[in-house]
Amino acid sequence: MTHQTDPLPDLADLLRFYAEAGVDDAIGEEPVDRFAETAAQPAPAPARRPETAARQEAAAPPPPTLPALAVPDEAQAAKAREMAREARTLDELREMLERFDGCNLKLTAKQTAFSDGNPQAPLMLVGEAPGRDEDIAGRPFVGRSGQLLDRMLSAIGIARADGAYIANVIPWRPPGNRTPTPLETEICRPFIERQIELANPKVLVTLGGPSAKVLLHATDGVLKLRGKWRTHVTASGVEIPTMPTLHPAYLLRNPAHKKLAWRDFLEVAAKLDAVSG
Repeated sequence: MTHQTDPLPDLADLLRFYAEAGVDDAIGEEPVDRFAETAAQPAPAPARRPETAARQEAAAPPPPTLPALAVPDEAQAAKAREMAREARTLDELREMLERFDGCNLKLTAKQTAFSDGNPQAPLMLVGEAPGRDEDIAGRPFVGRSGQLLDRMLSAIGIARADGAYIANVIPWRPPGNRTPTPLETEICRPFIERQIELANPKVLVTLGGPSAKVLLHATDGVLKLRGKWRTHVTASGVEIPTMPTLHPAYLLRNPAHKKLAWRDFLEVAAKLDAVSG
Protein backbone atom coordinates (compact mmCIF):
# COMPACT_ATOMS: atom_id res chain seq x y z
CA MET A 1 0.00 0.00 0.00
CA THR A 2 1.40 3.23 -0.98
CA HIS A 3 0.97 6.64 0.78
CA GLN A 4 0.23 9.68 -1.33
CA THR A 5 2.20 12.79 -0.29
CA ASP A 6 0.33 16.14 -0.25
CA PRO A 7 1.74 18.52 -2.80
CA LEU A 8 3.67 21.53 -1.41
CA PRO A 9 1.66 24.78 -1.50
CA ASP A 10 2.58 27.32 -4.09
CA LEU A 11 4.94 29.96 -2.62
CA ALA A 12 2.80 32.83 -3.88
CA ASP A 13 -0.28 31.30 -2.23
CA LEU A 14 1.64 30.89 1.05
CA LEU A 15 2.75 34.50 1.12
CA ARG A 16 -0.77 35.63 0.30
CA PHE A 17 -2.08 33.52 3.23
CA TYR A 18 0.44 35.09 5.62
CA ALA A 19 -0.45 38.58 4.46
CA GLU A 20 -4.16 37.95 4.93
CA ALA A 21 -3.44 36.53 8.39
CA GLY A 22 -1.60 39.70 9.40
CA VAL A 23 1.89 38.27 9.30
CA ASP A 24 4.08 41.08 8.03
CA ASP A 25 7.45 40.39 9.59
CA ALA A 26 9.68 37.31 9.56
CA ILE A 27 10.88 36.09 12.96
CA GLY A 28 13.43 33.54 13.96
CA GLU A 29 13.14 30.49 16.09
CA GLU A 30 14.36 32.34 19.22
CA PRO A 31 12.80 35.50 20.76
CA VAL A 32 14.76 38.73 20.43
CA ASP A 33 14.81 41.43 23.13
CA ARG A 34 14.43 44.62 21.10
CA PHE A 35 14.56 46.83 24.25
CA ALA A 36 18.01 45.50 25.08
CA GLU A 37 19.15 46.21 21.56
CA THR A 38 17.92 49.83 21.81
CA ALA A 39 19.63 50.38 25.18
CA ALA A 40 22.90 49.06 23.79
CA GLN A 41 22.92 51.53 20.94
CA PRO A 42 24.94 54.72 21.56
CA ALA A 43 22.92 57.93 22.06
CA PRO A 44 22.80 60.09 18.95
CA ALA A 45 25.19 63.00 19.01
CA PRO A 46 23.46 66.37 19.46
CA ALA A 47 22.99 68.27 16.26
CA ARG A 48 25.50 71.05 15.82
CA ARG A 49 23.99 74.48 15.74
CA PRO A 50 24.91 76.70 12.87
CA GLU A 51 27.71 79.04 13.84
CA THR A 52 25.50 82.05 12.98
CA ALA A 53 22.82 81.00 15.47
CA ALA A 54 25.45 80.43 18.17
CA ARG A 55 26.94 83.87 17.58
CA GLN A 56 23.49 85.51 17.68
CA GLU A 57 22.69 83.81 21.00
CA ALA A 58 26.01 84.92 22.47
CA ALA A 59 25.41 88.49 21.32
CA ALA A 60 21.81 88.67 22.62
CA PRO A 61 21.46 91.45 25.21
CA PRO A 62 20.58 90.46 28.78
CA PRO A 63 16.92 90.92 29.84
CA PRO A 64 16.14 94.47 30.96
CA THR A 65 16.49 95.20 34.64
CA LEU A 66 13.23 96.33 36.19
CA PRO A 67 13.36 99.30 38.57
CA ALA A 68 13.48 98.35 42.20
CA LEU A 69 10.13 98.48 43.92
CA ALA A 70 9.78 101.18 46.54
CA VAL A 71 8.54 100.04 49.92
CA PRO A 72 5.38 102.04 50.64
CA ASP A 73 6.16 103.25 54.12
CA GLU A 74 6.52 106.43 56.16
CA ALA A 75 9.91 107.14 54.61
CA GLN A 76 8.33 107.43 51.16
CA ALA A 77 5.50 109.56 52.55
CA ALA A 78 8.07 111.88 54.16
CA LYS A 79 9.93 112.11 50.86
CA ALA A 80 6.66 113.04 49.11
CA ARG A 81 5.93 115.76 51.69
CA GLU A 82 9.39 117.24 51.26
CA MET A 83 9.19 117.26 47.46
CA ALA A 84 5.68 118.73 47.44
CA ARG A 85 6.73 121.62 49.71
CA GLU A 86 9.54 122.54 47.33
CA ALA A 87 7.20 122.99 44.32
CA ARG A 88 6.58 126.69 43.68
CA THR A 89 4.31 126.29 40.64
CA LEU A 90 1.97 123.66 39.25
CA ASP A 91 4.44 122.95 36.46
CA GLU A 92 7.18 122.28 39.02
CA LEU A 93 4.82 120.00 40.93
CA ARG A 94 4.05 118.04 37.77
CA GLU A 95 7.78 117.64 37.06
CA MET A 96 8.36 116.42 40.62
CA LEU A 97 5.64 113.81 40.24
CA GLU A 98 7.30 112.60 37.04
CA ARG A 99 10.59 112.19 38.95
CA PHE A 100 9.08 110.73 42.11
CA ASP A 101 9.73 106.99 42.45
CA GLY A 102 8.29 106.35 45.90
CA CYS A 103 4.92 104.96 44.78
CA ASN A 104 4.74 101.59 43.01
CA LEU A 105 1.56 102.60 41.17
CA LYS A 106 3.74 104.69 38.90
CA LEU A 107 5.56 101.56 37.68
CA THR A 108 2.37 99.94 36.36
CA ALA A 109 0.64 103.07 35.04
CA LYS A 110 1.12 104.23 31.46
CA GLN A 111 1.04 107.93 32.27
CA THR A 112 0.71 110.44 35.07
CA ALA A 113 -2.82 111.88 34.95
CA PHE A 114 -1.90 115.16 36.65
CA SER A 115 -4.77 117.51 35.77
CA ASP A 116 -7.14 118.86 33.17
CA GLY A 117 -8.98 122.10 32.61
CA ASN A 118 -7.97 125.62 33.63
CA PRO A 119 -5.70 125.95 36.70
CA GLN A 120 -6.82 129.59 37.08
CA ALA A 121 -10.50 128.61 37.28
CA PRO A 122 -12.40 129.43 40.51
CA LEU A 123 -13.67 125.84 40.75
CA MET A 124 -11.52 122.76 41.38
CA LEU A 125 -12.83 119.18 41.45
CA VAL A 126 -10.88 116.23 42.88
CA GLY A 127 -11.62 112.53 42.42
CA GLU A 128 -9.80 109.46 43.71
CA ALA A 129 -7.67 107.87 40.95
CA PRO A 130 -7.50 107.50 37.15
CA GLY A 131 -9.17 104.65 35.32
CA ARG A 132 -8.19 102.92 32.09
CA ASP A 133 -9.22 105.76 29.77
CA GLU A 134 -7.48 108.34 31.94
CA ASP A 135 -4.32 106.25 32.07
CA ILE A 136 -4.22 106.13 28.27
CA ALA A 137 -4.98 109.84 27.81
CA GLY A 138 -2.84 111.09 30.71
CA ARG A 139 -5.74 113.30 31.92
CA PRO A 140 -8.32 112.79 34.67
CA PHE A 141 -12.01 112.21 33.96
CA VAL A 142 -12.01 111.54 30.21
CA GLY A 143 -13.97 108.26 30.14
CA ARG A 144 -17.70 107.72 30.65
CA SER A 145 -17.63 109.23 34.14
CA GLY A 146 -15.75 112.23 32.75
CA GLN A 147 -18.37 112.72 30.05
CA LEU A 148 -21.08 112.69 32.70
CA LEU A 149 -19.08 115.19 34.76
CA ASP A 150 -18.88 117.50 31.74
CA ARG A 151 -22.66 117.38 31.40
CA MET A 152 -23.10 118.09 35.11
CA LEU A 153 -20.81 121.12 34.86
CA SER A 154 -22.52 122.30 31.70
CA ALA A 155 -25.88 122.15 33.49
CA ILE A 156 -24.69 124.90 35.86
CA GLY A 157 -23.07 126.91 33.08
CA ILE A 158 -19.46 125.76 33.47
CA ALA A 159 -17.22 124.42 30.69
CA ARG A 160 -14.35 122.12 31.64
CA ALA A 161 -11.83 123.81 29.35
CA ASP A 162 -11.90 127.21 31.01
CA GLY A 163 -14.27 127.08 33.98
CA ALA A 164 -12.94 124.16 36.05
CA TYR A 165 -9.67 122.57 37.17
CA ILE A 166 -9.79 118.79 37.63
CA ALA A 167 -7.42 116.40 39.41
CA ASN A 168 -7.29 113.18 41.44
CA VAL A 169 -5.89 112.35 44.87
CA ILE A 170 -3.74 109.68 43.17
CA PRO A 171 -2.32 110.54 39.73
CA TRP A 172 -1.52 106.95 38.66
CA ARG A 173 -4.00 104.23 37.78
CA PRO A 174 -4.00 101.31 40.24
CA PRO A 175 -3.62 97.97 38.42
CA GLY A 176 -7.00 96.61 37.38
CA ASN A 177 -8.68 99.70 38.86
CA ARG A 178 -8.29 98.23 42.33
CA THR A 179 -8.78 100.42 45.40
CA PRO A 180 -5.55 102.22 46.39
CA THR A 181 -4.08 101.06 49.66
CA PRO A 182 -4.00 103.46 52.64
CA LEU A 183 -0.21 103.76 52.30
CA GLU A 184 -0.44 104.56 48.59
CA THR A 185 -3.01 107.22 49.39
CA GLU A 186 -0.87 108.67 52.16
CA ILE A 187 2.16 108.84 49.89
CA CYS A 188 0.18 110.74 47.25
CA ARG A 189 -1.64 113.00 49.71
CA PRO A 190 1.09 115.73 49.90
CA PHE A 191 1.04 116.19 46.13
CA ILE A 192 -2.72 116.74 45.81
CA GLU A 193 -2.74 119.01 48.86
CA ARG A 194 0.04 121.11 47.34
CA GLN A 195 -1.76 121.05 43.97
CA ILE A 196 -4.87 122.54 45.61
CA GLU A 197 -2.76 125.10 47.44
CA LEU A 198 -1.01 126.24 44.27
CA ALA A 199 -4.23 126.34 42.21
CA ASN A 200 -5.95 128.24 45.05
CA PRO A 201 -9.56 127.77 43.86
CA LYS A 202 -12.47 129.70 45.30
CA VAL A 203 -14.55 126.55 45.66
CA LEU A 204 -13.49 122.89 45.94
CA VAL A 205 -15.61 119.84 45.11
CA THR A 206 -14.65 116.34 46.23
CA LEU A 207 -16.02 113.64 43.94
CA GLY A 208 -16.73 110.45 45.89
CA GLY A 209 -16.03 109.29 49.40
CA PRO A 210 -12.27 108.58 49.16
CA SER A 211 -11.33 112.11 48.08
CA ALA A 212 -13.62 113.61 50.74
CA LYS A 213 -11.98 111.53 53.45
CA VAL A 214 -8.47 112.51 52.32
CA LEU A 215 -9.06 116.25 51.87
CA LEU A 216 -11.57 116.82 54.69
CA HIS A 217 -10.29 114.23 57.18
CA ALA A 218 -13.82 112.86 57.29
CA THR A 219 -14.88 109.42 58.49
CA ASP A 220 -18.52 109.32 57.37
CA GLY A 221 -19.65 107.82 54.08
CA VAL A 222 -20.23 110.08 51.11
CA LEU A 223 -24.03 109.79 51.33
CA LYS A 224 -23.84 111.39 54.76
CA LEU A 225 -21.18 113.92 53.76
CA ARG A 226 -22.72 115.14 50.50
CA GLY A 227 -24.77 118.29 50.33
CA LYS A 228 -23.15 119.90 53.37
CA TRP A 229 -20.45 122.53 53.05
CA ARG A 230 -17.10 121.67 54.66
CA THR A 231 -13.75 123.44 54.70
CA HIS A 232 -10.43 122.33 53.30
CA VAL A 233 -7.50 124.08 54.98
CA THR A 234 -4.23 124.33 53.05
CA ALA A 235 -0.77 124.08 54.61
CA SER A 236 -0.53 127.87 54.51
CA GLY A 237 -3.81 128.22 56.39
CA VAL A 238 -6.10 129.20 53.49
CA GLU A 239 -9.67 127.98 54.01
CA ILE A 240 -11.50 126.78 50.90
CA PRO A 241 -15.25 126.01 51.01
CA THR A 242 -15.67 122.41 49.92
CA MET A 243 -18.71 120.48 48.74
CA PRO A 244 -18.55 116.68 48.96
CA THR A 245 -20.68 115.01 46.31
CA LEU A 246 -21.17 111.70 44.54
CA HIS A 247 -18.64 110.43 42.04
CA PRO A 248 -19.87 110.33 38.41
CA ALA A 249 -18.93 106.63 38.21
CA TYR A 250 -21.26 105.97 41.14
CA LEU A 251 -24.03 107.90 39.40
CA LEU A 252 -23.61 105.76 36.27
CA ARG A 253 -24.28 102.70 38.43
CA ASN A 254 -27.02 104.41 40.47
CA PRO A 255 -28.80 106.86 38.16
CA ALA A 256 -31.60 107.45 40.72
CA HIS A 257 -29.08 109.41 42.81
CA LYS A 258 -28.35 111.93 40.05
CA LYS A 259 -30.95 114.18 41.63
CA LEU A 260 -28.78 114.34 44.77
CA ALA A 261 -25.73 115.36 42.78
CA TRP A 262 -27.84 117.94 40.93
CA ARG A 263 -28.74 119.57 44.25
CA ASP A 264 -25.07 119.63 45.23
CA PHE A 265 -24.06 121.27 41.95
CA LEU A 266 -26.75 123.91 42.36
CA GLU A 267 -25.18 124.70 45.74
CA VAL A 268 -21.78 124.91 44.06
CA ALA A 269 -23.09 127.33 41.44
CA ALA A 270 -24.63 129.54 44.12
CA LYS A 271 -21.38 129.51 46.13
CA LEU A 272 -19.35 130.47 43.07
CA ASP A 273 -21.67 133.42 42.45
CA ALA A 274 -21.28 134.49 46.08
CA VAL A 275 -17.50 134.32 46.23
CA SER A 276 -17.08 135.90 42.80
CA GLY A 277 -19.38 138.81 43.57
